[in-house]
Amino acid sequence: MRVLFASLASPGHTYPLIPLAIAAREAGHEVHFAVGEHVHVPLRRNGLRPFRPADAFYEIYAEDLEPELARLRPDLVVHEWGQPGAAIAAQRAGIPGLWHGFGRMFPEGIGLQRPAVPARPHLDICPQSLQDKEFLATAERIALRPIAYSEPAPLPWRSGRTSRPLIYLTLGTAFGTPELLTTAIHGLAALDAHVVLASGRIHPEQLGPVPDNVTVRAWIPQADLLPHVDVVVQHGGSGTTLGALAVGAPQLVLPQGADQFANAEALSAAGAALRLLPTEITADAIADQAQKLLPHYGNTAHRDAARAIAEEIARMPSPAEVARDLPSWAEHGN
Repeated sequence: MRVLFASLASPGHTYPLIPLAIAAREAGHEVHFAVGEHVHVPLRRNGLRPFRPADAFYEIYAEDLEPELARLRPDLVVHEWGQPGAAIAAQRAGIPGLWHGFGRMFPEGIGLQRPAVPARPHLDICPQSLQDKEFLATAERIALRPIAYSEPAPLPWRSGRTSRPLIYLTLGTAFGTPELLTTAIHGLAALDAHVVLASGRIHPEQLGPVPDNVTVRAWIPQADLLPHVDVVVQHGGSGTTLGALAVGAPQLVLPQGADQFANAEALSAAGAALRLLPTEITADAIADQAQKLLPHYGNTAHRDAARAIAEEIARMPSPAEVARDLPSWAEHGN
């Protein structure tokens, strides 16, 4: 069977699809990936045959993909939530398709069109206990375990720390600012912990000198780091949120935009996280809230809640299990 995946050209939208695409390839299916060139390297590395439809850079429109569908004639198209153009093109061509989520169903008004049309099943990587209730009540949902994917880091990130707790700090690839990262660094450095920061689009030099218990790297292989962390301090992006939940790590969420406020609210309601809104963020507030999450200080309630969600995630079907069922979904759509 030939399967075509399609996503927006950013790690936050492409990486959640990679585990299933790899599993489909390993199951013997021929896999192609329609996406802008910015994320072609990891796709090529995993044998997923990436290509850029027409002049697409970030978003793919239906008209961009239609000639490629005629050329490849896939049996199934897996299109992520941020890529409604691919869904429309597949529908016009009469090709069965599946939506692929990247976390909780996002709210209106964040700059993405919600995937209402065409009405197709959703591969949902969000644990049911955290998923949007309206989505659960109305969508045809195929549970799929979220698997963190990361590219290798150009520099080593391991600090050699032993007994102190490890705090992972990241504001993703789009929302960090030097001022906010500096505030977070100074707050977290006051704790008896080691802090590892992935600075993303902010060059480490922009942050100036950092305390001895802080390691700064522009890029860190998050999938390798997360199993070792005690607390994650982050922006509320779906990938980091699910990655931290999968290892049972409590989180301090500092939402900045997009779907991050909704994610922070859901995590807080579940007891797996604390949050600070932009108007509440100071170095002292970050230190105080992060300390409440550290079992090192005798606080375990948030970690226990996070671990309960990790157990729920572990029970979700793996990418390999879902990949074996893809032919039936191709037939189901005809």
